[in-house]
Amino acid sequence: MDFGNKRPTAEWKGKVSYQYHPDIGHYHYGEKHYMKPARVKMTHSLVTGYGLQKKMEISTPSEATFKEMAKFHSDDYLDFLRRVTPEDTDEIVKHQARFNVGEFCPDCPIFEGLYEFCSISAGGSIAAAKKLNTGQADIAVNWGGGLHHAKRGEASGFCYVNDIVLSILELLKYHQRVLYIDTDVHHGDGVEEAFYTNDRVMAVSFHKFGEFFPGTGDLSDIGIGKGKHYSINVPLNDGIDDQSYERLFRKVMGKVMEWYRPGAVVLQLGADSLVGDRLGAFNLSMRGHAQSVEYMKTFNVPLILLGGGGYTVRNVARAWCYETSLAVGVDVNEDLPFHEYYEYYTPEYRLDIPASNMENLNTPEYLERITNAVLENLRHIAHAPSVQMHHVPFDEWSSEDEEENKDERITQNMSDKYRIPDNALSDSEDDGAQRRDRQSYRNAKHKELKERERQRVANTAGRSPISRKPLREKPVTREFEKNGQPKPLAGRLSPTSASNGQLPDSIEGDLVVTDYDMDSSTLAVDDDDANMADAEPDGEDEDAMEVDVPAPTTRIVKRPSLSIGGYVGLSNQLPQSAAEFQNELDGRDNEDASSSYSLELIPDIMEETTTGAGGNPNPTELEPALGPDQEEEGELREEDGDTNGRPLSP
Repeated sequence: MDFGNKRPTAEWKGKVSYQYHPDIGHYHYGEKHYMKPARVKMTHSLVTGYGLQKKMEISTPSEATFKEMAKFHSDDYLDFLRRVTPEDTDEIVKHQARFNVGEFCPDCPIFEGLYEFCSISAGGSIAAAKKLNTGQADIAVNWGGGLHHAKRGEASGFCYVNDIVLSILELLKYHQRVLYIDTDVHHGDGVEEAFYTNDRVMAVSFHKFGEFFPGTGDLSDIGIGKGKHYSINVPLNDGIDDQSYERLFRKVMGKVMEWYRPGAVVLQLGADSLVGDRLGAFNLSMRGHAQSVEYMKTFNVPLILLGGGGYTVRNVARAWCYETSLAVGVDVNEDLPFHEYYEYYTPEYRLDIPASNMENLNTPEYLERITNAVLENLRHIAHAPSVQMHHVPFDEWSSEDEEENKDERITQNMSDKYRIPDNALSDSEDDGAQRRDRQSYRNAKHKELKERERQRVANTAGRSPISRKPLREKPVTREFEKNGQPKPLAGRLSPTSASNGQLPDSIEGDLVVTDYDMDSSTLAVDDDDANMADAEPDGEDEDAMEVDVPAPTTRIVKRPSLSIGGYVGLSNQLPQSAAEFQNELDGRDNEDASSSYSLELIPDIMEETTTGAGGNPNPTELEPALGPDQEEEGELREEDGDTNGRPLSP
């Protein structure tokens, strides 16, 4: 990881963690209040509308505990936030001046679910810092954070709990130096005050100064004690435009990164510095506001992006969505995708927020004087000051920890964490008709195979009991020795030679084995059903092997045997009926008797057996096979019975 030592590279892409709690948009400051937490939900809806969630890890952070928030805030203040409700009028009146809430400070009203809202906001920023500390992300995003005005024991400027300070404290466990950058139109006084005497955190704030809330952030405010010169304020006037802001920002931050060399950066992106904000006074377009993200990303330093102010909610959602796309390195379309809040962007339905013709009161001479003062301030600090590090404190349990039972079902939390690679295939219809949906193909293949199986069962006549295709019916050709004796048929196997699992040198006996593989312990059956999940879309169907045997002839049933480790012939003679066949099986071992193939193939074997005198199989009396349309005079059929009037099969 480069900590400001190398030249910036715009091509760098890292892992992005996006912290979003679905409940954060459900809280409400009041009907006429400027602050609208629903803007975070609008941003998330626009982010998912563009499909940016596929390129980053989506995490639902756990709520910050009382103990975690007490690392900065006082216990009595947090206890007040936890107990107070809008109905507790006496409690509010008693402490409103002390904690700067209620009627004493209309900016910070007491609303339903106040403590839960603060814990969700702080929990997202703390989780983002943990992602950087553990190396799980290079950029972490929490648009529900960035509440930079809250003090240790009081609320201020719509802010109750300072999640930025809590995230910086988490980063300081692992990093020697942390840089905080504030681009909100208001001065980040709460964060600056928290580290005003500390050199491990440098706070840089670009803000409007003058008759404007909170009234702090003068150029001369540089810190005190050990933290002297580690607070940098860049006060600006109304109407600053994109070109002036970008030139000033890059000149100042380039020098800060070169001189201070932080281990991590926290960037607060308050959207009230955009043009047209209800409380802002700048003239920055969406791209002028987002250039800070684009520039700080090039330093390859772990980066946290936080929200903040912003009171024209549709512009806030646009800006934060565009800055999310810069974090993941994805170009988004100028036309807004249809999503839940699509009607809020009428009439243009465009992503861009163009600048206006507002007058820029920041003259080039004024900006040059500000820049020189900031650079002079940096000359007084040590170059990359060293810090004595201690053992990292133990992190408490979090809901982000890995789940123990992963075999049951993937959770929504685990699904949100998955990042789709850039070269991954997709089943989406948005990719066009050239890409086939593999899952749909498997389902269609499964239905086709089931239909084929039903047809096979319905038309079993004239088919092999093992193969699923009709037998090739060929006439039997007999060759004779010089003495007039017929040569044995090819493929004949004696019971003696079959029992030892090897093919004999000389073929004798009367039993014919087809499709027999001495190295296999299973029958040759159709593999489509068993391997359906691995079927390739462009592959050809492979049915079972066709059997070329003289017909009609005697077939033996292959069955498993523990004694010889393969399938062998059952007997030299086949029983007349299924009942006799079952009786013979009862006398054998349980493994043989439980063979599903043996029991299922009995009727088909009896139909294919040529009967001789007395109804016993006589394989030696072989006749040429008949074609499907041929009929021989006196041919025995099942419905006619044999010469004694008995049916051929049970």
